[in-house]
Formats: sequence, C-alpha cells, structure tokens
Amino acid sequence: MSEALRLAEKALFTTSPNPRVGCVIVQDNEIVGRGFHEKAGESHAEVIALKEAGSQSEGSDVYVTLEPCSHKGKTPPCVDALIKAKVKKVFIAMQDPNPIVSGQGIQKLKDAHIEVELGVMEAQAQSLNMGFISRMTKQLPYVRAKLAVSLDGKTALYNGKSQWITGDAARADVQYWRASSCAIITGIGTVVHDNPKLSVRLYEHARQPLRVVVDSELNIPLEADILHEKPLLIAYANDKQKKLPQLKALGVECIQLDDSGKVDLTSLLKELAKREVNEVWIEAGEGLNGAFLKANLIDELMIYYAPVILGSEAKGMFTLPAYENLENKITTTLLDHRWVGQDLRMRFKLK
Repeated sequence: MSEALRLAEKALFTTSPNPRVGCVIVQDNEIVGRGFHEKAGESHAEVIALKEAGSQSEGSDVYVTLEPCSHKGKTPPCVDALIKAKVKKVFIAMQDPNPIVSGQGIQKLKDAHIEVELGVMEAQAQSLNMGFISRMTKQLPYVRAKLAVSLDGKTALYNGKSQWITGDAARADVQYWRASSCAIITGIGTVVHDNPKLSVRLYEHARQPLRVVVDSELNIPLEADILHEKPLLIAYANDKQKKLPQLKALGVECIQLDDSGKVDLTSLLKELAKREVNEVWIEAGEGLNGAFLKANLIDELMIYYAPVILGSEAKGMFTLPAYENLENKITTTLLDHRWVGQDLRMRFKLK
C-alpha cells in the first residue's frame, strides 16, 4: 500500500478535480502491475495496473488507495475490470467519500466473491485527498491559509510592504503548495501592495490554479499583473468604481456575492466547490485572513516564521475583534513543523 500511495502522489499537481489514486498488483509476493490516475478523463489507476499485470492479474492481490469506482463516468467502472480479471483479494485504503456511490464498489467486489480488506493506511490516503473528501462530504473545498511572518507575528510593514520576509527556500516550498491547489485566493490589499501573479513557476507539468481576487468594490487597478493571468475570477459585492465593463472587456470573469457591502466568503467557497475546486490556498493580508478565520472557513494554517523582527507598528496576521476573555481564543492543533532553509514552517489544523 505504501507503493500505491507513492504512485498516487505522482498526480498531486494534475488529477484535480478527481482524487489522487494509486494501485499495485501483487502475485506470489512480487509486484506485477503498477498504476496511478494522472488526469480526469484518462485511465484510472486500477485499469493501468491490470494492463501492466496482464494474465498475472488472475488470483492476485490488489492494493488500491481508494475504493474502486462502480459507476460509469468518463471511463468504465474499475470494479468491473477487477472482477473480469478474476483477482483474489482487494486491499483498499479508504472508502469513496462520495455519498452517492460510497460502499457500492466494495459490495460489488464481495458479490463477485472477491475478498476485501478496508482501512489499510487509511489516514495516509485521506491526507492525499483532503480536498476531494471535503467537497464530497461538506460541499466545500479544503482551505489552507498561508502566512509568512516575522518572529513577532507580523506579515508586512505598516505601509503594506512585505517582499520578502521569508527566504528563497520557503518561497520555493510555497510553489509546491500552490501547484497542488485548485484555486488561490487573495485580497485586493495584496494585489495593490504586492502586484502578484500568484502563478505556479517551478513545476513544468502543473496546471495553473484558478486565481481568485476578493475585491468588494472592484478597486483593482486595471494595470494589475494578475488581470493577465488565466484562469481568473474576481468576487465582488458592488461596482462602486464602475469597472465591471472594463474588466469584462479584458475577459475577466466577475461574480457578485454581496453580503452587506462585503464579499460573502461562504458563498464564494460554495461556488468554488460547484466548480469542482478541491483545495484552496489563501495568500492574503490580515484583513481577508481575519475574515476567513472569523467565519470559521479555514481548515489549516501554514505559517512560515522568518528569523526577523518587524516591530509593533507592522501589520499582524489576522484582523479580529478584541477579545476580553481567553475563553474566546481560537484553538488549533499542530500537525507538523519543519525547517525550510532558515525559516520554520508550522502547520496547524483548525475546526
């Protein structure tokens, strides 16, 4: 199963909106077939592994990271291919989180008198597909918020300048997480101060994620670099600046999600889920970070601590109301921590 998980990880940057799945076929304690699902519409992991194994599939043990599909989508059901190949036993890391089909593949295998063992390295398989699981079970993407901060918890100088707080290694690590995300959300403040493109640069075969700008009043400068990036979506509340016709003329998609003059962030995430976005990566300032945190819409914090101090007048991590009691504090669970060059990356789980 470890090998199947390793194979599934090969599609980290390409398989969205489908889950990342790997498969290994074993005959007489030797691997005779390997496969992973690379892109939506292409062959699934089990089919590729069966093809490689050929006649050795009969009587074999199959290790697959996700319950084999039992429905016909863009490709035929994998469970039918396994039954036809007359495999002996199927080890499955995790059940399909899609409530419409969950458990059906397992039942079909059992009905064909094929042994099934569920839950082998389940946690590792789930961590590969947190976004897909979230979209299937909650109709929301899995949301990670990235912050690059000083030792005193500051994300930018008082004037908004923030390039660069962290080092080269940390910024290269960010490229990995951008590439594995389906969408990157930023706020108008970051666009104005940093003029980012938010593109994936270090991974040749990675698809460019959807860039999403939260801009309540359409204050975005028409010369902003991000307007030339595709795909791009601007979420706004009202067109106070009368820029909507100009943005549409540039081919920019704009969606109105008004919540008392602010962008409705919950509706935005629901809209992204409808567009089959599994994982969201937020790169924003204290205002938008605080708004997402206050709305309880962040699943995970990714904080890069740099060995620098910016002082009390610099900008913080989250704009939140003043708490008078510690009972109001937001608690997190540390997932992992590691050095990335001279910076310390810490991952925290919320909710």
